Amino acid sequence: MKPYAPLFVLLCALLLAAAPGVLPPFYVRVGQITLYSAALGTAWAIPGGFAGYGSFGNAAFIGVGAFAAGLTENQFASLSPPLALLLGLGAGAAACAILSAAIAYPILRLRGTFFAIAMLGVSHVCSELNNNVDALQGSLGLNFPAVTMANLAPEAFFYELYLIAGLAVLCVAWLIQRSRFGAGLLAIREDEDTARMLGVPTERYKRIAFFVSAVLTGLLGVIYAHSLGYITTDSVYRDDTNLNLVVFSLLGGMGTLFGPAIGAFLLVFVTQVVLGRLLDFHLFATGLLLVILVLAAPSGILGFVRTRTRRRSAMAPAE
Repeated sequence: MKPYAPLFVLLCALLLAAAPGVLPPFYVRVGQITLYSAALGTAWAIPGGFAGYGSFGNAAFIGVGAFAAGLTENQFASLSPPLALLLGLGAGAAACAILSAAIAYPILRLRGTFFAIAMLGVSHVCSELNNNVDALQGSLGLNFPAVTMANLAPEAFFYELYLIAGLAVLCVAWLIQRSRFGAGLLAIREDEDTARMLGVPTERYKRIAFFVSAVLTGLLGVIYAHSLGYITTDSVYRDDTNLNLVVFSLLGGMGTLFGPAIGAFLLVFVTQVVLGRLLDFHLFATGLLLVILVLAAPSGILGFVRTRTRRRSAMAPAE
């Protein structure tokens, strides 16, 4: 991260925090989706971008976190909504921690496409369990208490909550990237076998990255469930979410800190604002745009900018 990057992030955060006071409700809702997507993409990138273990099934942790929170909160219906939200966050994080610990050893022995498809299978298994086990109430759905703060509309409250959560996820990813642990993840991405021979504890590092990503994703799933107010299996176990998380990193820059957030901002803006009213043309236009962007910038937007900057520096006349 460049020396000026923290100041830039702080400035962006202050501007984003003030946005609900001047934007119409529709754009506040788009802002919620954008911040939620950016945070999910950054959490996905911890194992997916840093270590090269990209997943097609992170919606499993969104759904498990959301349903664990809803089921737990329903057992304590007398709690005030803010306390219920805190309880739900704890329950969702715990459930995702247990799930990630249970599947980490067998599933992280797979690599590449095999790992990605296996995670998609995990997501579908969790979805089917939610739908078919009566105690989990996936087919009936779960209600969540309305949470807000004084003098703050619900849509603005959840916008600010997504912003705080997104900054927290970004901070965790930044700390990982700057640590010895992050260097080990990068070595795993480049060549896992060589990294192991050089003394990197690859299995432990992969499990930790997988665990951290799962817990962060589960926490975001809890916030998402509360922002909706009511969820079913179909609203949280979504294959389009699984695909979008990969696309965010591809667009912004795979393996970079800010790439997933940039990709999320771009894709959500294009799909929700630019093409939102072109219902019959929406999917085709979105797919065409993605193909053009990937062909024009195969290393993502940040990779494209870095390449152009290096070329200009190389072509600049020496003083």
